[in-house]
Amino acid sequence: MSDTRRRVKVYTLNEDRQWDDRGTGHVSSTFVERLKGISLLVRAESDGSLLLESKISPNTAYQKQQDTLIVWSEAENYDLALSFQEKAGCDEIWEKICQVQGKDPALEITQDPIDESEEERFEEMPETSHLVELPPCELARLEEIADLVTSVLSSPIRREKLALALMSEGYMKKLLQLFQVCEDLDNREGLHHLYEIVRGVLFLNKAALFEVMFSDDCIMDVVGCLEFDPSLVQPKKHREFLTKTAKFKEVIPITDSELRQKIHQTYRVQYIQDIILPTPSVFEENFLSTLTSFIFFNKVEIVSMLQEDEKFLTEVFAQLTDEATEDGKRRELVNFFKEFCAFSQTLQPQNRDAFFKTLANLGILPALEIVMGMDDLQVRAAATDIFSYLVEFSPSMVREFVMQEPQQTDDDVLLINVVIKQMICDSDPELGGAVQLMGLLRTLIDPENMLAPTNKTEKTEFLSFFYKYCMQVLTVPLLASTVDEKNCKDLQEGSTKINPVCPDNFQTAQLLALILELLTFCVEHHTYHIKTYIMNKDLLRRVLVLMNSKHTFLALCALRFMRRIIGQKDEYYNRYIVKGNLFEPVINTLLDNGTRYNLLNSAIIELFEFIKVEDIKSLIAHIIDNYYKALESIEYVQTFKGLKGRYEQEKDRQTLRLNSRYRRDARTLDEDEEMWFNEDEDDDGEAIEKSRPEEEFPESYGKYMEAKKVKESDNKESFPKRTPTGSFKFTFSHSAGAANGTNGANCKPATSPTSAASPNGSPAMSAAPPATTVVKTAMVGLVDYPDDEDEEDEDEEQSPRKRPRLGS
Repeated sequence: MSDTRRRVKVYTLNEDRQWDDRGTGHVSSTFVERLKGISLLVRAESDGSLLLESKISPNTAYQKQQDTLIVWSEAENYDLALSFQEKAGCDEIWEKICQVQGKDPALEITQDPIDESEEERFEEMPETSHLVELPPCELARLEEIADLVTSVLSSPIRREKLALALMSEGYMKKLLQLFQVCEDLDNREGLHHLYEIVRGVLFLNKAALFEVMFSDDCIMDVVGCLEFDPSLVQPKKHREFLTKTAKFKEVIPITDSELRQKIHQTYRVQYIQDIILPTPSVFEENFLSTLTSFIFFNKVEIVSMLQEDEKFLTEVFAQLTDEATEDGKRRELVNFFKEFCAFSQTLQPQNRDAFFKTLANLGILPALEIVMGMDDLQVRAAATDIFSYLVEFSPSMVREFVMQEPQQTDDDVLLINVVIKQMICDSDPELGGAVQLMGLLRTLIDPENMLAPTNKTEKTEFLSFFYKYCMQVLTVPLLASTVDEKNCKDLQEGSTKINPVCPDNFQTAQLLALILELLTFCVEHHTYHIKTYIMNKDLLRRVLVLMNSKHTFLALCALRFMRRIIGQKDEYYNRYIVKGNLFEPVINTLLDNGTRYNLLNSAIIELFEFIKVEDIKSLIAHIIDNYYKALESIEYVQTFKGLKGRYEQEKDRQTLRLNSRYRRDARTLDEDEEMWFNEDEDDDGEAIEKSRPEEEFPESYGKYMEAKKVKESDNKESFPKRTPTGSFKFTFSHSAGAANGTNGANCKPATSPTSAASPNGSPAMSAAPPATTVVKTAMVGLVDYPDDEDEEDEDEEQSPRKRPRLGS
């Protein structure tokens, strides 16, 4: 068995001046050839890996604290600590450090970084001067003592010598007895000197002094001294607060007197650090590092002692879940667990894991399910904090519990649905609690933390569960706010800007923005489940209603949701957008925004720019075919002209492809492609005009070649061209809708039999104005996007030209 004397925990001090646990292992002092000196080595007790390798440098200041701690700094802003399980092991390593540095093991600090002149001055002093000579502890000498304490703070070695002097002969206790005398005599001058003395002693940063000052006998006198700040007209009443206002509540009686004393001490020392002492300046930050460590290790000890008392925790949980427990008592129990979980953050990772597993086994999650549904706001807030600790510790543990819950007829009793309802019903105008809960939900549904190798099916199972039982609860406010769009439009028919969000107040808008943020996260990280939900609920259409909200941030959230969907570059999403004409509310918002250069304008432009850059053909064709006339006047960016350019490029590619196809077989289309077109049209369920018989294709090909020659000679767009006979040519006959005369007056066949076709086989010109005919036909008939021909056909049958705002 390993020697328990050498068992240590390794800590490092982070940027927030908090100690991070680096692991538990066994320490040894060994000569390391690579480092050329005696070094401290700590190997992990779990796998033997090296946790620490630190050369004992002659110039490093090592400090011994609380009999079981050794603290030092290896580099700027890099502090280390070894916490020993036994005092004997700490003493053994401390003697080795002092031996290497040639120091007396009786000291609690080997040396401090000082300038060379000061070091030389103290080396010349005789050995008998190793202690600072303190004046007698008398009322008349308080000013002299205060001046001495204040003067040594700038010298590390003199601080060390003063600390040793104060610890000898019970000097600190004598000083604190003088405080009682001065207070009885109302000696304000003496009390002001005692404030300076006690504050200076705290800045000596010595754990041994803290043990004396923070003992039950002395700590309230220390607090009393700190009440009499000379800069204040009237002294503070810190002791009154600690003894009368702050009440120690035992939710379950604590029988261990040592544990009770440790809890009282920790609370009072934390109060001194946070409330009484002023915020240290940049030059004083390190003066109180030992005080921070004192509080930290006290909390570790408290959590460990409570966790080991199984009887205590079992009784707490029994009362928490008992229906007969009074609301006031339950509130105290929940607050206790909140403090307990907060203290647990000081534990090392292995112990913290064991702590939360203990809570889970005792039933913390079913208990939270009860208290989070209570009407008491304080209880719900505390329960939310506990839930956040659990989710942060192990999202998988929470997910596993949720999926194992018995499936009730009412889904509202599920823990996640309780959390969602609390988020939706947050009464805070700023929705502080809702924001916190939304973050927890996001963690629970994040696939990135569902990749544990021990449970490969977790992602599939949990997401199926979430979308089946919880998603409809999450989207209730969103669907409720957009369901009455028509009614709202009817009510506001006379207004210039329709606002279909019926309850469009700020708090509702904030809530909807949170829900949209979560749904946007789902689009980005969930594929199949969220896609199915969006299609089934026609969710994007409902979300885009919010583009009309008077709250710009909510309109931006709706736009961001659509942007994430388009960003997936999924053709299923693209078909859904095209069929539903879902660009219309976005373009209306852009037009309503006018010439204002703001975030909304930039975000909409970026959406179309993305479509252009990524060359999403089906969306480009839909936008140009339906909305280009409304957008072509926007010239302060080249986005829409660029979209038109992409459209024309694809049209040319399609033309070349047709050319190649006609050369291979001028009489028939490829059977597979014909089958694809037929299936596509059947899938859409739309009554689309059939293309002309295949026998006409050779003749069409001749017409196409003739039109191509005209284009090359005139250097114009390949729109329908006027032939010498006065009729118009169409480049290929199988384009749906417009090319077959289904769009009404613009492309109607001639009424007389003789005008049905010209002698050369070209369609005769209709009675519609030529300019109109050219534009209408060119925008619809000359582009063949095979992936989305059915949607284009449908759009063209419904309207020859979409004009947002103008035609509606």
